[in-house]
Amino acid sequence: MSYRGGRGRGRGRGGRGGGYYGGSSGGRGSREGPQSFDSSKPRTGGDNGGSHSDLVELLRRIDGKQYPAYHDIESSTRGWVNDIEGYTLYIGRAQGDPYAKPTRCRVIVKGDTAKFPPVSHQNKVRSVALGDYLNRVFYQSCKDMGADVKAREAGNWNGPKGGDIEISRPTQHVIEQSAVRILPNGDICAQFTVNLPARGRSILGYKAVQIFDQTLPQLVQKSLIYTSLDANVVTRHVLNVEDQEWVRSNLEIRGLVAFVPDGAILPRMSGADDRPMNDTVKDGENSKLVRFHSPDTLRVSFDLPNMGKTLAGIGIRKGITLIVGGGFHGKSTLLSALQVGMYNKIPGDGREFCVCSSTAVKIRSEDGRNVSEVNISPFISNLPFGKKTDCFASPDASGSTSQATNIMEALEMGAKTLLIDEDTCATNFMIRDDKMMELVHKDKEPITPFLYKVKTLSKQGISVILVVGSCGDFFDVADTTILMDSYSCYDVTTRAKQIASSRATNNGALAASRASFGNVTPRCPVGTAFNPNNGKITVRTKALIAYGDVELDLSGLEQIVSKEQTNSIALALQRLTALETGSKMTIFQVLTQLNALLDHEGLEALSNGQFDGSLARPRTFEIAGAINRLRVNGSFVQLK
Repeated sequence: MSYRGGRGRGRGRGGRGGGYYGGSSGGRGSREGPQSFDSSKPRTGGDNGGSHSDLVELLRRIDGKQYPAYHDIESSTRGWVNDIEGYTLYIGRAQGDPYAKPTRCRVIVKGDTAKFPPVSHQNKVRSVALGDYLNRVFYQSCKDMGADVKAREAGNWNGPKGGDIEISRPTQHVIEQSAVRILPNGDICAQFTVNLPARGRSILGYKAVQIFDQTLPQLVQKSLIYTSLDANVVTRHVLNVEDQEWVRSNLEIRGLVAFVPDGAILPRMSGADDRPMNDTVKDGENSKLVRFHSPDTLRVSFDLPNMGKTLAGIGIRKGITLIVGGGFHGKSTLLSALQVGMYNKIPGDGREFCVCSSTAVKIRSEDGRNVSEVNISPFISNLPFGKKTDCFASPDASGSTSQATNIMEALEMGAKTLLIDEDTCATNFMIRDDKMMELVHKDKEPITPFLYKVKTLSKQGISVILVVGSCGDFFDVADTTILMDSYSCYDVTTRAKQIASSRATNNGALAASRASFGNVTPRCPVGTAFNPNNGKITVRTKALIAYGDVELDLSGLEQIVSKEQTNSIALALQRLTALETGSKMTIFQVLTQLNALLDHEGLEALSNGQFDGSLARPRTFEIAGAINRLRVNGSFVQLK
């Protein structure tokens, strides 16, 4: 397969387990914005450097010395030049002891050494795809060579420690990341960590020589040199990703918000394994894999520019789409594929061309989440004791108020598609039937259910994809209804409309659908509120950041797909401290400006040159979600 086709549209975004696949630019803007933040510039440490043989000789010389002598190998700008292998090694601030965080390193392989065809990284999408592939090869090569294995004797302080090389673990998604990337001049930049070896606190200099003189050159040769790789596999990876981005970029002009191709594999191995499900025999029973097949009435097709084939599948149109069916028949599985459809996938994932609008946001209820100055009055008003809802704040929101907040915050950030699964919703927020309205008068019910507002949202250009299995009242407002039956997909729109028209009309829903939706009130983050009170910020898991002494729970942000994205979110949060007192920049403006900065400078703009290979690019929706959930006082003021 040759490189051909269009340059693609949009931005490349950021597997696990065996094999490589595992499991518009802008300036910095005004001085007022968060881009002026510079308090996290790296401590560069020493800045030695020289030839590769100089590094080897230095490591031999410090063998047996106390661990701090490792600072002598630091080289943040000059680098250690390996002319034979054609790369330069940069070593950041060396770890203080064998138990500290490993030392960050960077390798730059010159373009004329790596020899990747310019067409393989000629635009942003291809560059991201190629960097993603090389990250996978580097990661797998580390495992194959045993380079990621630490030397440690259990319970023995004086035993050998460290010696492992690690690079960011790839996921099933192809997202802009900082582990391996292609620089504008064609050079390859790989960033990883080395756990500098020691026995007790004494340097194992000759072990370090083995790492930097033998293991690292092999890794570079195996994973960052074009002639060492299968050119056909590299080409397939890059062009497949670009075609996915092309399909996504064409959704809008086709009047669609999502597309799922025929033959897609939507089920995953398990809740903890994101790889595609296989046909297996378990406990004597066949586990039959059902590939997706679109109904004829909803089928659309795309002529892929690179792969030279026509791709057919279901096109989910703008408006209100219901996904219905019995329990365990594949409703949520379909929605789960759509909620990560703004990210490209690796070839073989099964969801490669399951694409969704890049402005789609998953909505759910979150009992107990923090809410800061959000106007939720379109859904909730007239609370007991006169509590206001046009500037609602709570450290412990209920299911209904949290779900109302999530919708309003998504709209505030420019979401154009809402993805909702009734399984994770507050029932009283979603529906209220005629019998309950007769018993509890509307004057005594603060909540205007989502059922009564969804049509007005649709009229304002907000599409909704809703999984529903228990309430047919949504048939009254749906534009399209899809039935999942044993993981097979059917168009039952006509039947759903017949059922809706044959039943007693829900007057409340009809009346509300004629009313205006209400206002989305913009809010301005207050920079001083985002200073971590003890100065420490630690990303514990994909869904948890320790921000000072505050535990920031991100489990409600289901579209975060890697810990590397969370690492970037944590850095983005710190940038808010640079906002000037009294700033009138809204959260939308702040993050739009940050997004433009990342477009222009990449993730390096967040890490400020710290050789940080642990970052992946999050969407502005998830950054905003983290900002909104941080439990600090006075974090927002409404823009009046």
